[in-house]
Amino acid sequence: MRSGIHPRYEEVVYRDRTTGAMFLTRSTLVPERTVEYEARTYPVIDVEVSSDSHPFWTGRARTLDSEGRVERYRRRYGARS
Repeated sequence: MRSGIHPRYEEVVYRDRTTGAMFLTRSTLVPERTVEYEARTYPVIDVEVSSDSHPFWTGRARTLDSEGRVERYRRRYGARS
């Protein structure tokens, strides 16, 4: 790799604002705020939704379609034989 053309790629902590869960990963984003994580200080990026709070991953997804798509299709276009 050529030097001087690539962004910094460092370890950062992503913190879920809803649950407070923290995940250590690497990123080119390097914020100014820091947090203590596993006895070390890392830059922190606060996110609104992560796998810890997303309804799909937590199993708390709401069912918005109570009728069902197949039944609605059959009613609209009729069942074909």
